[in-house]
Amino acid sequence: MLWYILGAVGAAILIFLAVIVIRAAQFNPKPELTPSTEEVSLDEEKIVKDMQEMIRCKTISYNDASLIDETQFEKFRNLLPDLYPRIHGTCERIFLGVNGILYHWKGKEAGDPVVLMSHYDVVPVEEAQWEKPAFEGICEDGVLWGRGTLDTKGTLCGILEAAEKLIGDGFVPAHDIYFAFSGQEEINGSTCPSMVDWFEERNIHPAMVVDEGGAVVDNVFPGVARECALIGIAEKGLTNIEFHAKSGGGHASMPPVHTIVGQLAQAVVDVENHPFPRQLTKPVREMLDTLGRHSTFAYKLLFANLWCFEGLFDKVCKKSGGELNAMLRTTCAMTKMEGGKAFNVIPPKASVGMNLRLIGTDTVESARSYLEQVIHNPNIEVTVYEGRNPSADSDTSCPEWGVLCQAVADTWKEALVAPYLMMACSDSWHYCRITDRVYKFSAMKLSKEERGMIHGNNERVPVKTLVKTVEFYVRLMERC
Repeated sequence: MLWYILGAVGAAILIFLAVIVIRAAQFNPKPELTPSTEEVSLDEEKIVKDMQEMIRCKTISYNDASLIDETQFEKFRNLLPDLYPRIHGTCERIFLGVNGILYHWKGKEAGDPVVLMSHYDVVPVEEAQWEKPAFEGICEDGVLWGRGTLDTKGTLCGILEAAEKLIGDGFVPAHDIYFAFSGQEEINGSTCPSMVDWFEERNIHPAMVVDEGGAVVDNVFPGVARECALIGIAEKGLTNIEFHAKSGGGHASMPPVHTIVGQLAQAVVDVENHPFPRQLTKPVREMLDTLGRHSTFAYKLLFANLWCFEGLFDKVCKKSGGELNAMLRTTCAMTKMEGGKAFNVIPPKASVGMNLRLIGTDTVESARSYLEQVIHNPNIEVTVYEGRNPSADSDTSCPEWGVLCQAVADTWKEALVAPYLMMACSDSWHYCRITDRVYKFSAMKLSKEERGMIHGNNERVPVKTLVKTVEFYVRLMERC
């Protein structure tokens, strides 16, 4: 009997191993798009000059409105007609919200339009920590320095340079194209929602919206040596939550067994020891199914058999942290602590603040409830400071997705194109209420170092990268 049981177990193990190996062996790459062989001729000198002029506008956003220099935003808006006379002679320009700019390029035929987005406000800088001035637009050794070169005056420049060229060539798009530029993205201002309201009031439902997000990157996916063009088809939600605790205060020489600072510290440890449950969402599933097919066989064993290895994959992600872990769950980063002002006084109140990025079915309220359950301390109040839920997933089976992927493949001919879950937040989140085709792609090839410059010191872009951005938008607009 024992030999019979051992034999059956052994047979089951062999069958299991055979199944996962066969599935991995059959986990072959999907057919790739054939890149265009047509060349795009661009005026590199003009592109650089125009980008320099944009950088020199100090369009810095602050949450404190009194710090914002509105004259710099006005300077930027007044600059555009000088740089792009053909666009301003062809397209209607509409000002919306606090500082939004909307261009309407009329197409040949009726139909749902394409919306190409960017923002022209930038985050503040610590000038003393920069190697070169942040707002002079210095170009040296083929590199253009300045705040906004990557986030996102670079893509704004790319859109307008492409349209200016195409209009000069006599091109007219098949359907309407809108260029939607906000000056409040960095502070999550009301301008973009006002622009979406404008579309909604006119019953305009875009065929496709393209905004910042993923990029062309190297060495980001396990076992894949080729560069990958990652297009966000959804973005995580955001909420800031605080733990508050109060006490009667008192002298530090006679403390209670557990001070409110100690209780908050325990709450922080409890949260970090109990991460949110994993969720394998559509964007991540599709990315794994696309890029995993190009990985080494060892990784194919994993990605082709997530039906049994999802738990193992989850443990690897949790241990590694960072972006891999953030793909699978709502994350919670402790970012603020406040307590007493003196060493010898027990504080009457203390707090801990945290930033959460919500995934999948998690909401602001469900996240708050989860934290409350994890800390299980009625003396700590869990309050939401602000937040918004994850975006809806965008369609990857529609013709517009194919158009976007083809434009990417035509521009970065060696790249693997794949869906992606965007970790950060963008203005395009608001467009999900009027279309299910919102795609997040920063049209640049960026190294890890360059990605680290976004919102950081010494932000800069290689001129060749910026020219590729223009090329991408030329190719995309030609297909719209």
